Amino acid sequence: MPAIRQLLTLAALSSLALPARANDSEAAIGLGGIELKANTAISMDEEDLFISKDEVRVRYRYTNRTDRDVEVLVSFPLPPVRAVDEALYADRALPDYSHLDFRTTVDGKPVTLDTVKRAEIGGRDVTARLTALGWPVDWIDGMGGEPAFVKALPPNRRAALIREGLLRQMAGGDGRVLPVWDAVTHITRRQVFPARRTVEVTHRYVPLVGGSVGGMLEPSMRKAYPEHARQYCVDQAFFAAFDRKQAAKRKPGEEFVSYGEIWISYVLSSGRNWKGPIGRFRLVVDKGRPENLVSFCMSGVKKISPTQFEVRRTNFEPKGDLDVLIAEWAQQE
Repeated sequence: MPAIRQLLTLAALSSLALPARANDSEAAIGLGGIELKANTAISMDEEDLFISKDEVRVRYRYTNRTDRDVEVLVSFPLPPVRAVDEALYADRALPDYSHLDFRTTVDGKPVTLDTVKRAEIGGRDVTARLTALGWPVDWIDGMGGEPAFVKALPPNRRAALIREGLLRQMAGGDGRVLPVWDAVTHITRRQVFPARRTVEVTHRYVPLVGGSVGGMLEPSMRKAYPEHARQYCVDQAFFAAFDRKQAAKRKPGEEFVSYGEIWISYVLSSGRNWKGPIGRFRLVVDKGRPENLVSFCMSGVKKISPTQFEVRRTNFEPKGDLDVLIAEWAQQE
């Protein structure tokens, strides 16, 4: 019987806004689990998720509940480099996706992954048009100026491409003309879910963590920016422990004690799109060192080791995504 062809995508990765006034900070980028659009065939029976600043590991068990094989194109979209964000990318580094080291197995066997790049304007694929023009998909260079291929255009050609919608005249009177398309990168593979069979899929990768030297946890900052604490469900017990550690590390005459914040994000909400809820869900968050502090928005958290915290659910339907905050201090010499 022919396979049913459907499309799966890994949940779109989202860049988180930087907390205000964080020092030397870099935004976290949330990665997530497989998302199946309008699916009534495949259930997610189990998700076992491990999160740390150095590695994310997740093991899924899926069952095809139908009498036919289901062949799918699995796509892991990396955060798009958006044309409207050029002002931001002008003064900070672009994400280095080569550090993901993304690996996948199906029933214990490694699978081959492909990388696909495309250009989109408002969700419309314009990659073929750029190829015809000889223009690259990736155009943001972190410098904020016109790309070389735009600078080389004569005025009449430049005006025609603005009318076509591929370029835009920047406001502000500096005369810059910049591309309009977003650069979108996908890691893809094809997979068959056999009829009435359960398949085990694992992913592991190095998370794109964010962080800052200092941040929103000091008493004056936590009062000025309470939204930071709300994002990570930081409670009074966490603040009390943080204040004790700061006091213990403060030397005589020292006003500030240096600490670091690490932000890790994971897209959980994609689990809502499978057939039924997630049958069994287990989350383990590892804070790194015993002296570190960790906070995230989950109830029923159980400490299972000096550094690890566990959450278990049955028939779990995630209502949101997961943000993890780790506070750490430099080790004493």
